[in-house]
Amino acid sequence: MNLERWRTIADWPLTAAAFLFLIAYAWEVIGDLTGSAAAAAEAVIAVTWAAFVIDYVVCLVLAPRRWRWFYTHLLDLAIVVLPALRPLRLLRLLAVLAVLQRTAGRAFRGRVIMYVAGAVALLVFTAALAVLDAERSAPASPIHTFPQAVWWAFETISTVGYGDFTPITETGRLVAVGLMVGGVATLGIVTATLASWIVERVAETEADERAATHGEIVALSAQVAELKELLEERAAS
Repeated sequence: MNLERWRTIADWPLTAAAFLFLIAYAWEVIGDLTGSAAAAAEAVIAVTWAAFVIDYVVCLVLAPRRWRWFYTHLLDLAIVVLPALRPLRLLRLLAVLAVLQRTAGRAFRGRVIMYVAGAVALLVFTAALAVLDAERSAPASPIHTFPQAVWWAFETISTVGYGDFTPITETGRLVAVGLMVGGVATLGIVTATLASWIVERVAETEADERAATHGEIVALSAQVAELKELLEERAAS
């Protein structure tokens, strides 16, 4: 079995594992679980973690150039090492679907917008869970509820940063850095998509103008030819 074949087989099971992780992690963090409920959530998280570890090891073994695959897939390593990043595996499926379904320029832009919207929602939700999990146990932290964490995540990913909610733990600040980087990257995608749309519109306008000008020249040439023939006929008579 080669790497591409394994990727094809593993994509859907890993996507299902990412969904299961997200549900279990959200249940555990928002519900502030204890006892048997917390143990059940941790069991689901452990199973999904094992699935991603197996996928990473298999991909590394099957890669033709293992060292190159390793340093070009650091996000996959982060997904395995940092459980809070595991739902980001869903973004790979969104990217694959966007590539497979694109047909033309406008259609591709539609997929990009869908991808960006999904990425933003996933980043905000995951970051809110992660920062709440890290900050809730810190007495001096201003973030103690999920709505506060969501508001902080929106502030951070949009690079607004009002400062009313600020993580104080090392883990919370690490989440903030990742979310800020994600916000800047998302803004870059939106800007590039908008710029592409403007360039295409300008190109279409110029093409229409050139076509109209060409048509006018052809019509004028035909009229000149007709006038020339008429003058020649009158001169001959």
